Amino acid sequence: MTLISQYKGLRREIYVLFFGRIVTSLGSMVWPLLTLILSRKLGMNATQIALISVASGLVFLPASAIGGKLADRFNKKMVIVWCDLISIFFYITCSILPVSIFTVIMVMVAGAVQQLEYPAYNSLVADLSLSKDRERAYSLEYLGMNMGLVFAPTIAGLLFENYLWVAFLSSGVSIAVSTILIFLLIKDITPVEETDEGGEYQKRQDQASLLTVLKQNKLILLYAFIMMLYWGAYGQYGYLMPLDMGNLHGENGAVIYGSVSSLNSIIVVLFTPILTRIFHKVVPTKKALMGHTFLLLGFITFLVFRGTVGFYYLAMFLFTLGEIMMIFTEGPYLTTRIPASHRGRINGIMSIAQSILSGTLMLVLGYFYDNQGPATSWTIVICILSVSLILCALLTVLDKKAYPALYK
Repeated sequence: MTLISQYKGLRREIYVLFFGRIVTSLGSMVWPLLTLILSRKLGMNATQIALISVASGLVFLPASAIGGKLADRFNKKMVIVWCDLISIFFYITCSILPVSIFTVIMVMVAGAVQQLEYPAYNSLVADLSLSKDRERAYSLEYLGMNMGLVFAPTIAGLLFENYLWVAFLSSGVSIAVSTILIFLLIKDITPVEETDEGGEYQKRQDQASLLTVLKQNKLILLYAFIMMLYWGAYGQYGYLMPLDMGNLHGENGAVIYGSVSSLNSIIVVLFTPILTRIFHKVVPTKKALMGHTFLLLGFITFLVFRGTVGFYYLAMFLFTLGEIMMIFTEGPYLTTRIPASHRGRINGIMSIAQSILSGTLMLVLGYFYDNQGPATSWTIVICILSVSLILCALLTVLDKKAYPALYK
């Protein structure tokens, strides 16, 4: 009961977003299988898949920038609603047409539109929660997303061979239900007013440019670089991992990857409230350090025991603990250190930087996977994550000096 009660006292709108996340995630069957669609359905190799992913990343870049600008200038709720309506159209269209490269393009456009709404969604959660409640708010949203994802990847794996259209249709219908909930039930999006001393860093600077704000917060640039490396490595959960499983286990690869992804969501649902409770007094930078460590251990386990299905689940357990700790970090860290007037744009810039690195990394890893083998590709990923871990340790020292009011 204590684990449940820790989420009490948040604004009503936060709970609506929570239920919206659950419903949307119930239909999120397509993206976890995109690599398998390209490799198994369309017969592409690792390099070709990487090129497709980079192409989608190029679409995502303007989406992130535009989304950040829209989030800071317009009604965040309506930005989310309009973006959802567009993605619903594309997913339902994919369910009607036969699988082809055109299907992949539509999925990527739908994903880009979802990316466009991400800064608005992320900023809205921050606007509706006080700094002291923000970790709980982001934890709840993350929990909701994964409650919906518990069964979706496994079902998608079972549907993959003969009923892939059902996964597309489910995604469209689920996002539609979420959109209706948000449109009808979220009425007040007035940002909360900070009263504690740490709130000084969040004061609006409506006349200041993005460059000015970044100059005032130089440490954010180090944090952004760390997160670029982290999410670049993390992205191999959706690229190298399913690619490996498909090559190693053939037709069973989709089912195995789906079940591993479902385990990821189960662990999140079970452990997010527990870890939120245990580590609620730990500063975000130290949580980030722990997140890096667990993710690194998970990838090493996958590499060492590659091909042995049982160890996939151990690797996913370690990986997921790291993922949870990083979710505790990202939203609360940024939103308590930058002006509220610039949350959307900085979130958009972060997404752009991460997309650039992820796309470049996929091309490199795809080349090495096809020409040097999977072990070389996984070693590169582990090295990148190790560098990010070292920089994260440096951040824990510098952050206390840069933002002393947050440590009182």
